[in-house]
Amino acid sequence: MKLLVLGGTAFVGRHIVEAALLRGHALTVFHRGRTNAHLWPELDHRIGDRDADLEALREGTWDAVIDTSAYTPRVAAKSAELLAGRVGQYTFISTVSVYADFATPGITEKAPRATIRAGDLETVNADTYGALKARGERAVAEHFPGKTLLVRPGIVVGPYDYTGRFAYWPRRIAEGGAVLAPGAPERPLQVIDARDLGAFVVGRIEAADAGIYNAAGPVVQWGDFLGACGDVGGHDAQPHWVADAALEQAGATAADLPLWVRATPRAAGFYAISSERAVAAGLQYRPLAASIQAAVDTGQGKAGMSRAREAELLRRVAAQAK
Repeated sequence: MKLLVLGGTAFVGRHIVEAALLRGHALTVFHRGRTNAHLWPELDHRIGDRDADLEALREGTWDAVIDTSAYTPRVAAKSAELLAGRVGQYTFISTVSVYADFATPGITEKAPRATIRAGDLETVNADTYGALKARGERAVAEHFPGKTLLVRPGIVVGPYDYTGRFAYWPRRIAEGGAVLAPGAPERPLQVIDARDLGAFVVGRIEAADAGIYNAAGPVVQWGDFLGACGDVGGHDAQPHWVADAALEQAGATAADLPLWVRATPRAAGFYAISSERAVAAGLQYRPLAASIQAAVDTGQGKAGMSRAREAELLRRVAAQAK
């Protein structure tokens, strides 16, 4: 197949390209030429900008396009409109954040999506991200009716993760000592390896699928996750589990503790998304230890707090308990 990837050189897009190459497909990669531009010199590289310059895509036909990098509906609509009639299928990499709320574990693809006021369609932040992606889904479907594949990943981890949020934990556990840990060891966590996501996306394209799929990982417990981090990088760390309220009182934030989602009633299902439909369609998960090892070996970014910050928060928590 001839495939076009929009944003194919960083993290998720990179793994989709690698999965497609392994299966023998012909690839065109559209990107700005700023991130990993040296990759795959044998491929057809089209240089441009999703927001301002799509000139490089005005010629060519493809069996499918995979859009990994549209964060506003306007940007999604521009590429979909330009490619309509020259591409057989449009795959849009969305997010589980499109759902209106996460109060109930086991959210399926039929759950209501988030909405947003028309005036907020260009500002991407934690509050608007999911609703903008939901609008992006609709924008693409309007130009490719019956030919749109929507994939909604959860937290994506694995090689070349530029956020560093997953890699923080195995690296911190490997350093040993008292580790500030959010909530309780039985609290759920759900991540998907980008390599598994890439293989699933390419497989669905090969099947000419026009469905909608949640692509979150298997649900594990935080205690098991940190234990697996210890198995990969070291065993002498001592997690100190601290309740959400005590963490907030001490001044801890999600920036300090990557992947921490406060256990409110509205967020009870965030780390319990149903991916049963995707699994039935071929989504396979590698062992958590493999994702942890990859994060240690290739993870980028410096998410999470310093040891000094952690020590201060532990002192504050201990003072609260007296």
